[in-house]
Amino acid sequence: MLKRLNPQKRKSTKFLTSLLTLFFFFGLCSPAARSQSGAQDSVAKDPAVVRGRKQFAESCGFCHGADATGARGPDLVRSPLVAHDVKGDQIGDVIRRGRPDKGMPPLANMTDEQITDVAAFLHERAKEGLESAGIPGSYPVEKLLTGNAEAGKAFFNGAGGCKNCHSPTGDLAGVAGKYSSIELEAHMLYPGHRRRDTGGAKVQTTAVVTLPSGEQIKGELVHADDFVVGLRDASGWYRSFSRDRVKVEIQDPLAAHRDLLPKLTQADVHNLFAYLAGLK
Repeated sequence: MLKRLNPQKRKSTKFLTSLLTLFFFFGLCSPAARSQSGAQDSVAKDPAVVRGRKQFAESCGFCHGADATGARGPDLVRSPLVAHDVKGDQIGDVIRRGRPDKGMPPLANMTDEQITDVAAFLHERAKEGLESAGIPGSYPVEKLLTGNAEAGKAFFNGAGGCKNCHSPTGDLAGVAGKYSSIELEAHMLYPGHRRRDTGGAKVQTTAVVTLPSGEQIKGELVHADDFVVGLRDASGWYRSFSRDRVKVEIQDPLAAHRDLLPKLTQADVHNLFAYLAGLK
């Protein structure tokens, strides 16, 4: 099947969706990037959320921040506990029992209604993070520099395997001066996208299809599943093949990044960013 595609067409929607997802789980697109007054306006629609915000600020804000994005205690907006909670069933247990081993005292006197309100507030904050329509172009670097640069350097040269493809005196020389803080962290986590205004080339995944005759067809990978592979050949035509009839080789220059991503801890991300932010 042949179909002419415009080679200049970009999949910006797919990129933005992926990037926002990564930002949410690693805390890079925190609702703190939005003004606190805007957040308060959004929660004013639900009385339970309004009550929960006030209760949270009074009882929990000194550790987790008034907007739940973290202070001495962790950011709760992206917390797995909040994500799995249903109307306070898990949040309530933690509030009442506390986590003494982590410095969180129990709040045994908090009522069921107060816990339900706090849960409503936290769920609203998480929802705001997911539905945020934009990524700020400017973001205070202090919000991201929470890691240890030396630990990041050790990860870069060791467990992360970054040195196998990158060099602080080569392709990464001066990288911190080329991007804003949030752009740098975005490129670190999702290096497959290159903005046009920076002059960078898009990193392309290539498919090599070998036909039964031995002829090879090579081009940019457009689609792949268990049954079909589709590519755009050198002349710009889209071609698809049944995988049971051809041999397919996928050449992904970012395979190492994709393999590493699910293994990264939040500490790894922030330490690595702290190291890269120093390469000016």
